[in-house]
Amino acid sequence: MNEPVNKSAGRKSISVSLKPRELMTEHPRLNGVWTAQIITLFPKAFPGVLGESLTGRALAEGKWCLETIDLRPYGIGKHKNVDDTPAGGGAGMVLRADVVGPAIDAALASAPVGRPLVYLSPRGRRFDQKMAQSWADGNGVILLCGRFEGVDQRVLDHYNIQEVSLGDFVLTGGEIAAQAMIDAAVRLRPDVLGNAASTVDESHSNGLLEHPQYTRPAEWKGREIPEILSSGHHANVEKWRLEQSRKLTQDRRPDLWDAYQNKQDD
Repeated sequence: MNEPVNKSAGRKSISVSLKPRELMTEHPRLNGVWTAQIITLFPKAFPGVLGESLTGRALAEGKWCLETIDLRPYGIGKHKNVDDTPAGGGAGMVLRADVVGPAIDAALASAPVGRPLVYLSPRGRRFDQKMAQSWADGNGVILLCGRFEGVDQRVLDHYNIQEVSLGDFVLTGGEIAAQAMIDAAVRLRPDVLGNAASTVDESHSNGLLEHPQYTRPAEWKGREIPEILSSGHHANVEKWRLEQSRKLTQDRRPDLWDAYQNKQDD
C-alpha cells in the first residue's frame, strides 16, 4: 500500500532483523494495533482482496496490520526445501517440522502473549461468526497456511495449535481461507465499517440468517419492494424483518434454527 499511515493509529516499532529487506513484510508493524500474521509459502498472495474496499482502506489507515512470514527462507539445504514425503508412505508431500517450527517461533517473537495460533485445516473446527468476533476482540491472530498434504503433526502438538476449517471442503492451500477469516474478523473491528450498526442485524450475529434487503427502484421487472418497507412504521418493519429472518433460518439452516430455539428456551 502506498498511502500514508494514519499517525494517530500508533507508532511504528523498530526491530532488528537478520533477514534481507525484500523478505520482510511490506506493511509496517504498529504498536498496539490489531495484527494478522500469516505464515505462508506465498506471501505475495497478500493482501489480495484484503487490500480492497473497506478492509483495504482500514489497512492503509493503520487500523489493522498485516504481516507475512515467508516459509521459504526457513527451507533446508541449497534449494530451501520445505517439504518431504510422508512417513510410512503415501501420496503427496508434508511440510517439515524443522521448517515450520522456526517460522512459528519468528511469528511468536513479535506477537503479544495470548494471540491465537491457528492452522487452517479441513479437519479443524468450523469457522463461524462467534470465532470471528473473538478474534476481533483480541489483539490479532497468527494463521499458518498449509500446503500439499499438510503439516507434520509434531508441530501442531508442540505449539498446541488450534485447527480451524473454513468449511467442509478442501482447498489447495490455506491462503484463500486465511483471507476470508481475516476479512470476517477485521470488519468487526471498531471504525472499519462506516456504520457499526450494520454488523448487528446481519446473518449469524444474532443466531439467525439476515432478512431480505431491498433498495430503489421501487419496481423492477414486475417485482415490487414489499409494501411494509415503505410504510414508515418502524416497529412493523422490525417485526417483518425478524419474521423473515426466522423463516429463512428455519428453511435453510435447520441446525441454526434448533440452536436459536434452544437459546430462546433458556
